[in-house]
Amino acid sequence: MGGCFSKPKPVEVKIEVVIPEKERSKEEMSPNGKASPLIYKVNGTARHYHLEEHPIASNPYHNPKDMVEASVCHVKDLENGQMREVDLGCGKALLIKESGEFHALGHKCPHYGAPLVKGVLSKGRVRCPWHGACFNIGTGDIEDFPGLDSLPRFQVKIEKEKVYIRASKQALQTQRRTKMMAKCISLSNYNLSSTNVLIIGAGAAGLVCAETLRQEGFSDRIVMCTMDRHLPYDRPKLSKSMDSHPEQIALRPKEFFCTYDIEVLTETQVAAVDVKSKIAVFKDGFKMEYNKLLIATGNMPKTLSCKGREIENVFNIRTPEDANRVVKLATSKNVVIVGASFLGMEVAAYLAERAHSVSLVELEHVPFKKFFGERVGRAVMKMFENNRVKFYMQTEVSELREQEGKLKEVVLKSGKVLRADVCVVGVGAVPATGFLKQSGINIDSKGFIVVNKMMQTNIPGVFAAGDAVTFPLALRNNKKVNVPHWQMAHMHGRIAALNMLAHGTEISTVPYLWTAMFGKSIRYAGHGEGFDDVVIQGDLDELKFVAFYTKSDEVVAVASINYDPIVSKVAEVLAAGRTIRKRDVDSWPLRTPFIALAPTF
Repeated sequence: MGGCFSKPKPVEVKIEVVIPEKERSKEEMSPNGKASPLIYKVNGTARHYHLEEHPIASNPYHNPKDMVEASVCHVKDLENGQMREVDLGCGKALLIKESGEFHALGHKCPHYGAPLVKGVLSKGRVRCPWHGACFNIGTGDIEDFPGLDSLPRFQVKIEKEKVYIRASKQALQTQRRTKMMAKCISLSNYNLSSTNVLIIGAGAAGLVCAETLRQEGFSDRIVMCTMDRHLPYDRPKLSKSMDSHPEQIALRPKEFFCTYDIEVLTETQVAAVDVKSKIAVFKDGFKMEYNKLLIATGNMPKTLSCKGREIENVFNIRTPEDANRVVKLATSKNVVIVGASFLGMEVAAYLAERAHSVSLVELEHVPFKKFFGERVGRAVMKMFENNRVKFYMQTEVSELREQEGKLKEVVLKSGKVLRADVCVVGVGAVPATGFLKQSGINIDSKGFIVVNKMMQTNIPGVFAAGDAVTFPLALRNNKKVNVPHWQMAHMHGRIAALNMLAHGTEISTVPYLWTAMFGKSIRYAGHGEGFDDVVIQGDLDELKFVAFYTKSDEVVAVASINYDPIVSKVAEVLAAGRTIRKRDVDSWPLRTPFIALAPTF
């Protein structure tokens, strides 16, 4: 297992970030030497920013005084397939040996800082143990998501059977590298009502699409538009870290969009798309022509249909302001959450220590039954009950009652009346695709946009990505599925961008998600829809287990708590196109038949 070694010998320490010649030349040859005006719309008012106002150093690693070099180990200290975290005094690096060669990279995942030495090394890449992001060990480039940045790569040399690493001190501190990107050749010459690429939606899919285009050298105009008032942000944190402010969860700073000429129109809504004329019509009547279009509008939360649903203090959490408001109102008050969805359960966990009481209403008899199975669902439910969350299962809300215009009580169909100062609704979502109904773009009966393996719709030049699409999942024999995961939205955006540039790239990633509640993280990989059995190894009561979801004789998904990096291991096996049989996971600990599927584990 990578990372589990005897205590290393004392070493003298030295570790430069190596910028590939290809990327260095991209930087030196970037067009648009002059600043280009970028348009942002804040609170309905158009504002202009210029590059001179917000300079960014695209490559901070040229200063020789910033470099450190160190001898970190003997060549025989690592076997093939092993990883070691090495301390260089001013920071750490991840040293990897594979196929007889040494590689040195940043040691933390740029997404949330997971220690990559505890991850999975397999066939030229390392996978994060927490959320499944993958990085090429030769270049440091991100190959699967979540996250936007790559790892810094450090120079390795062998002298007298000692391994030396040379690195930038700054790279050791930041532990991330933004890939070199092109800029728009002359944004100021464009007609405001025309763009080469229009991206509707500014979530993960839209942002990764825009970034990938620039990384691939695309130097024409890119416009993103969003109904949100903020630049793209880390949406999963709305329910996991509810008191986060928008600037704290921004995926990129404002300066980034200025530097790479990615225009973002906030608080704007597309009302219709004319695919024949290649025109998007905005709600305010403004029209914009496009050459390529990405639709990444995501989902819209469902609302309650009962009496009183318009009462004050009843929330769907869609924005940072919604989440912040709920936390403020819920402190020391009575909270009712409707729906044991991921959002509902995460909100309940976050508010449990802050509110006077938290009650959760759910139509099913066990949370997460359809997704994690009944046994795992009951274990999670018990954890919540031990943290003062009260469940009201197999019932629905029949009425919301108010006093002086504000929520006072939630009435259930079972007849139970719950005191409530705040109500959060988490009963699912529907694709935000209503504006496309007359467009000619293929929409299925549930409102999802149908795309192929290259994220293309039935209309040439029109792509779609993220929560609002169904696409062929290679893992399940190309069955058309909807996978509303943060990681998958990233990959959709990348595949769409590559195919806008005619690369012919097909999607083949393994779905990966996580949820965090009461300090426990459930990690999940695969696509378990329609599973017919669950093989559980470990201890459910102690919340230290791994659950394998099977369909017939095949493992189609895995979930775990406190068993890292098992989910990332399984994801790597599935990503290699290999099949895990039920008999391979029936014994515990996992024995040779399963381990043999991934020999570098």
